[in-house]
Amino acid sequence: MDLKQKTYLLVTGASRGIGREFAQQLAKRISGKGSLVVLLGRDLNLLDETKANILRVNAELEVYTYSLELSQCQAEDFSKILSETLEKSNAKAEGFERAIVIHNAGTLGDASKHAREIGDTAYLEKFFHTNLFSALALNCEFMRVFRDQAKLVVNLSTLAAIQPIPSMAYYCTVKAAREMYFRVLAKEEESTDKTLVLNYAPGMIDTQMTVQVEREAHDPTIKAMFREQRESKVMLTTEQTALKFIKILESKVFQSGDHIDYRDY
Repeated sequence: MDLKQKTYLLVTGASRGIGREFAQQLAKRISGKGSLVVLLGRDLNLLDETKANILRVNAELEVYTYSLELSQCQAEDFSKILSETLEKSNAKAEGFERAIVIHNAGTLGDASKHAREIGDTAYLEKFFHTNLFSALALNCEFMRVFRDQAKLVVNLSTLAAIQPIPSMAYYCTVKAAREMYFRVLAKEEESTDKTLVLNYAPGMIDTQMTVQVEREAHDPTIKAMFREQRESKVMLTTEQTALKFIKILESKVFQSGDHIDYRDY
């Protein structure tokens, strides 16, 4: 895959961690002239830091930041962002050689709960809106706006999407649902040859989420595993997994809809 194209790039959860690193690494490689980068996240100050990092390396890019609370976002909010950024940059969707969306934003859920204890529907509605419904709403609008363009749709997946992990019932459940949606999307769009979908599992990374697992997990084996991985410094950095992701894209070693783990290549 040639990443050096005129690109519309949108990344969720871009204020820190994996989302920030993915945004920065992709922004280094896409064409500076005419490309547009949109960063979504909760903390506008941190998003502005990501923006500054990007512009230091690729000053020709147009970069826009939006602070959002995904637990409340509707399709209309994402439609407004897409149309507004195109209008601000005096661009049209058909003017881009490729559009890329990175569905990265997500939360762990309450790791102190056993699966048998999950029943608070108000909590579940907010959790699923943040982690699933908002991603579907964004993807719907992205597909609508860029329906005629070449598209790369990336879902930040996890081993937890395909394997049950004690203490992570919330996370496993929503990640499995999210991955299946993107697999169906890939299957339905394969005849158009315009949409490439990747479910990328970035490996165990030293981030706030893995710290939360170590702190909150009710299962002692899971808690110990995360602690040992961190203390022995074998957890991946965000840069390591982002560079592997770039390598996978550039070598195009997957079919649309595939689940690719960091450890696979």
